[in-house]
Amino acid sequence: MEIEIISKEIIKPSSPTPKSLEKYHLSFLDQIAPPTFMPLVYFYSPHTKYTNSQKSDHLKKSLSEALSTFHPLAGRLVAGDAYVDCRDQGAPFFEAQVNCDLSQAITNPIPRNMNKFLPYELNDLQNLGVAVQATYFRCGGVAVGVLVSHKIADALSFFLFANAWAAAARNESAAAAPPVFEAALIFPPRDVAGYKPGTGIVKEGELDTKIFTFPASKISDLRERYSAAAAAGERRPTRVEALSAFIWTRFISATEMKPEPNKIYTVLHAVNLRNRLEPPLSDNHFGNISRLAIAVPAVDDGGSIDGGYELMQKVREAIGAVNGEYVARLREGDKHLNFLKERMAQANKSELVTFNFTSLCRFPLYEADFGWGKPVRVGSAVMSYKNLVTLMDTATGNGIEAWINLKKEDMVKFEADLELQEFILPSKDI
Repeated sequence: MEIEIISKEIIKPSSPTPKSLEKYHLSFLDQIAPPTFMPLVYFYSPHTKYTNSQKSDHLKKSLSEALSTFHPLAGRLVAGDAYVDCRDQGAPFFEAQVNCDLSQAITNPIPRNMNKFLPYELNDLQNLGVAVQATYFRCGGVAVGVLVSHKIADALSFFLFANAWAAAARNESAAAAPPVFEAALIFPPRDVAGYKPGTGIVKEGELDTKIFTFPASKISDLRERYSAAAAAGERRPTRVEALSAFIWTRFISATEMKPEPNKIYTVLHAVNLRNRLEPPLSDNHFGNISRLAIAVPAVDDGGSIDGGYELMQKVREAIGAVNGEYVARLREGDKHLNFLKERMAQANKSELVTFNFTSLCRFPLYEADFGWGKPVRVGSAVMSYKNLVTLMDTATGNGIEAWINLKKEDMVKFEADLELQEFILPSKDI
């Protein structure tokens, strides 16, 4: 698959940002967010009503309108990540063409190919807020690759922006609730000297990313499996809880990981904080308003069912502990920063083994309709962190795709795990 860039321009907001909003201060949670882009690629079927040129013009015009509302994304991060300079510097917009049809890109997609539909490498932030690439297929289909800086936004804010942009393209902006930019008031910025949020980024070529698709029936089987191990009256595990526990146990079993006295094993789940504040925030609050719940499971169970149930319990407890009291401590900042510095030091000494889960399930993943229908598929990309799992609903909504990033030698063992294979769709059926 070869993609050729045919044009690049900077799209500026349709109306100027008021002087009073020219300095957008980062919150404490923005400051400690990883210095990387969040990627998504939206794939759309051919639409004979519009030429490629008309589609690009339509995307650019509506992007310009959306940037006037989401002004921090049109600005530039200043050195030191203290604030965003919002003087309408604009967003890069690439146009490209690819030498294949849409079906070849979305049938059994290769994760590394997804990165080709994005305008920059994920670690090449360039102080940007957002960047876009529209790639046109021979058949008339189009891929819209979107990168949003994790220094400015979390996953929910990504969708808030992407779907507002799509609404602008449909002339429905008036119906969308505007974003609320109060993150720095809620989580005041701190002196984060000595903390490096880029800890854990792995060099190109050391990782392998594969997509494992779990059909709804198999996820239901996993939920029943862990329910059977639960105490009477305990609620049934969610899809994400059951799948996370299963993936962890298969990883432990496949890699034959054993407990070591000088290592700490942690399983992390991203948690939205908006509904955990008092009073709760709306989903329109923009920024990094999420944190990681940290569970510390045992690794000496050989990947057993009981081990998966135990992990699930610990994950539930960790997520439950992200409560009002936790958020109050987080707003003070200093204790949490010291904790992060300790973990960074442990990671640098190879004392910390982490496994990260981010779930986009139930998020409005397939809602971005720019006027030519909703996407037929949405893809992620190859990330630069090992032991990272991104869970996404399938296009039909009947199953879950797990985009799993592992070290190459671990991936060989993981995908060969016989029990894992019993629960996933063969690639030809995806």
